[in-house]
Amino acid sequence: MSMIRILIVDDHPVFRRGLHDVLSLEDDLEVVAEAASGRAALEVIRGVQPDVALVDVNLPDINGHEIAREVSRQGWRTRVVLLTAYDDEAQQRQALAEGAWAYCSKEVSPEWLIQVIREVVAGHYVIEYQVFGERERQAWLGGEPASSLSPREMEVLRLLTQGMSNREIAQTLGISEQTVKNHVTAILRKLNVEDRTQAAVYALQRGWVRLKG
Repeated sequence: MSMIRILIVDDHPVFRRGLHDVLSLEDDLEVVAEAASGRAALEVIRGVQPDVALVDVNLPDINGHEIAREVSRQGWRTRVVLLTAYDDEAQQRQALAEGAWAYCSKEVSPEWLIQVIREVVAGHYVIEYQVFGERERQAWLGGEPASSLSPREMEVLRLLTQGMSNREIAQTLGISEQTVKNHVTAILRKLNVEDRTQAAVYALQRGWVRLKG
């Protein structure tokens, strides 16, 4: 039997332990590593190359969407399954467009999550309880990837959400204030919101960023 090697990424140790215990009961699943942050997860994926990474969307540094994008960009073999407490169709489309193989609620039953892992290893995509192939994925996405924020735009959004001004963001990132303004304009357009406050609320509701404290 070929073992499916799994990485669990979540900043809550109790959730990680519970998931680890559930998966370890299966003969074909092996949890090879755990990570409590996005950056740590990328280091593990780069070095260990697990078959599947179960990734919480809402992480304290790099979020799950960013991890899916980076894994896809690097061409790493790991297949990312995003777990979220906030679930809507726009998020589902974005996840698949970015390179995730599955997008599931954290309320998913252990039995179904185990099935999701096996499905993505078999080359299938999973959204909620739908399983489909590449052709269906492209059709579901409408033939084009959904627009998503670049890594730099995500950095700007994270600092914006913390209440920083354009000047403060520019100083923090070491870029010009005009460049920050350009990024903010792009963020508002991509998120289809009218101002910085709406952008911050949008990001917080979806678990993309967190407020400090």
